[in-house]
Amino acid sequence: MLRTIAVGVLACAVVACGSDASDPGASGSGGVAGASFAGVPNANGGAGASSGGSGNGVAGNSSGASTSNGGTSALGGAPTSSGGIGGAAVGAGGVLPSSGGNGGSGAPASGGSVGAGGVSPDGGVGDGGQGGAGGAGDRCDVGVAVPGKKPGVLAMSGDLTTHDPCVIEESGIVYEFHTGPLLPGKTSTDLAAWKSAPSAFSGKNPAWIASRVPGATDLWAPDLSFFGGVYHLYYAASSFGSNTSCIGHATREHMSSGAFTDHGAVICSSSSDDFNAIDPNAVVDTDGNPWLAFGSFWSGIKIVKLDMTGARADDTIHSIASRNGGAIEASFIARRCGYYYLFVSFDKCCAGAQSTYNIRVGRSADLLGPYVDASGKAMMNGGGTLLVGGGGDFAASGGSGVLFRGTAAYNVFHAYPLDGSAARLRVAELVWGDDGWPISGGP
Repeated sequence: MLRTIAVGVLACAVVACGSDASDPGASGSGGVAGASFAGVPNANGGAGASSGGSGNGVAGNSSGASTSNGGTSALGGAPTSSGGIGGAAVGAGGVLPSSGGNGGSGAPASGGSVGAGGVSPDGGVGDGGQGGAGGAGDRCDVGVAVPGKKPGVLAMSGDLTTHDPCVIEESGIVYEFHTGPLLPGKTSTDLAAWKSAPSAFSGKNPAWIASRVPGATDLWAPDLSFFGGVYHLYYAASSFGSNTSCIGHATREHMSSGAFTDHGAVICSSSSDDFNAIDPNAVVDTDGNPWLAFGSFWSGIKIVKLDMTGARADDTIHSIASRNGGAIEASFIARRCGYYYLFVSFDKCCAGAQSTYNIRVGRSADLLGPYVDASGKAMMNGGGTLLVGGGGDFAASGGSGVLFRGTAAYNVFHAYPLDGSAARLRVAELVWGDDGWPISGGP
């Protein structure tokens, strides 16, 4: 779905944002791209050579990574399939101790991507590369529901006008980009108070867009991730009601300094295709391989394999979710406790208080599916368990992503106020119940 044509407007102009479930041209909502807190390296990160190999990796033994030194014991190594906190603890995902640790030392059987490296600066568990591809014990201890306690929504303040947010953290600062001219930005240190920050691009759109997608103006639904030693930005260039679209790719070494270097289009679609190349989301699988999910309306959500530079690895396009031409978009994949969870947005976006957008979820033990919802219905046949819709002061919600921080998880998305004002950034607590299905505190 298309986002607001200007960040400050009160409601979308029909030509810019209005969409309907019967209109296959509504562009996707993106969602929180990449893996928030994506195994971000810091001074304590690195290859952790002393912990390499295939050591004991048994949770809680003397060679465990749960000690204050970040788990660089010579007896470390790739943890067993049970995850644990022992040995080299989680490979690429990082470890729990407050002094950081030695991420990037291997790909454990239960998750974590090779070489994603390091941990978040506060010593919390990193994301194992990005998009939910690992973490301590495959994150079975992350986002656990507490009996009798309902998840809530953070008290938000500051610059909250946002459509299709994506976030990533570096050195304690959370960086956010969203749909709009040149991909506007924000920053926060606590996920609650947000302030404006420079856009992802300056001056004008990358030069290739004008020739490949002549109708594109604003850039849509960005995605932030970290793998292969650099930060990756994926974004969509399209026009309303069309699947003449491209997903662009840019990289930078640090979020705190420098600028993105654009690498052109990763994948494009045209009127002769049965898919729409918008709404990107990068995810790293448990073997350390990066993939890119995308899609809106038409034949639904697709996924393609990437190489470690972030470019296409082959020509194969896999289908993972569909509503037979209906409104499905904004895919985001996060891994937790043995499953890949596929979050998508259904129905009508970008219509202010008349929006019916809602966030759905399914899961699969395999990244390529099949994904099913809590009732067992296949997402390729329209399945998807409702996670967040309207409620309170909001008519609808969409563009969902997941952010992991320590043992907490958060649902990051945008919502449409009932008063018709611009879409707003929302951050809600996210927990998993005993049945293994997520519960959001949103909207």
